[in-house]
Amino acid sequence: MHQGNESLPQDFLLLGFPGSQGLHLSLFVLFLLMYLLTVGGNVAILLLVVSSPQLHTPMYFFLSNLSFLEIWYTTAAVPKALAILLGKDRAISFVGCLLQMYMVFSLGCTEYFLLAPMPYDRYLAICCPLHYGAIMSSLLSAQLALGSWACGFLTIAVPTALISTLSFCGPRAINHFFCDIAPWISLACSSTQAVELVSFGIAFMVILSSCLITLVSYVYIINTILRIPSANGRSKAFSTCSSHLTVVLIWYGSTSFLHIRTSITDALDLTKAVHVLNTVVTPVLNPFIYTLRNKEVRESLLRKWRRK
Repeated sequence: MHQGNESLPQDFLLLGFPGSQGLHLSLFVLFLLMYLLTVGGNVAILLLVVSSPQLHTPMYFFLSNLSFLEIWYTTAAVPKALAILLGKDRAISFVGCLLQMYMVFSLGCTEYFLLAPMPYDRYLAICCPLHYGAIMSSLLSAQLALGSWACGFLTIAVPTALISTLSFCGPRAINHFFCDIAPWISLACSSTQAVELVSFGIAFMVILSSCLITLVSYVYIINTILRIPSANGRSKAFSTCSSHLTVVLIWYGSTSFLHIRTSITDALDLTKAVHVLNTVVTPVLNPFIYTLRNKEVRESLLRKWRRK
């Protein structure tokens, strides 16, 4: 940062949501309930997978990673939003804003990378059942999961470094409930072209690569399922990947708009609304989707319940 007309990094102000105090209190209760359900539901899945030997498979290992990620993804954004809704602690330091932005987007990228090995695992189980155990070993599962986490956090390091060099010399009010890239860099008085191009390029590559792996895997999966002679066999095969497919559709639908845009500063209010969907609503849905649509998880839950 430079001296003169440009100021040193100071606190920024998160504007949060417009509306009356009554609306803010209603949103606070709703967000708090969803946050508790998200954390509680994903912790329950983690404990269930760890304590159930029948769930010690690559499929549920990836699910555990996804549940662990969802806890921290929503925690990175929602507690600050709750404080803002109560009218307290709207300020956030430059370093705090940078760290929050880095965590939210790193975890978001990691989710894309984690969702890609899951259909590959189902592809091997359905299309290559005789070789599944030999190919999808515990070592490969751990490598794929570790690679997803590493790629997610390393990818966002580049735009984070670029944002750290921006100069802010005007208003410091961020039109959001957390430090999203778009409304934050719109306040900069230095050129943001590099940040916009890098952010767009990263989003395009991450989404495209994850989408291609998922799409190709499901093409082979669906083709194999359609060739199963019995209706019961087709239904059983599809049920093993229906939960993941539902989560993928919800996640891709709610996040693609946020990243694939011609300008990173367009439609900030709409961006804020979509971020509510993928940081508050979507994480609370995933535990219920995997619980209600997955037979093995339901059976494990019933066994745990009967033992009590």
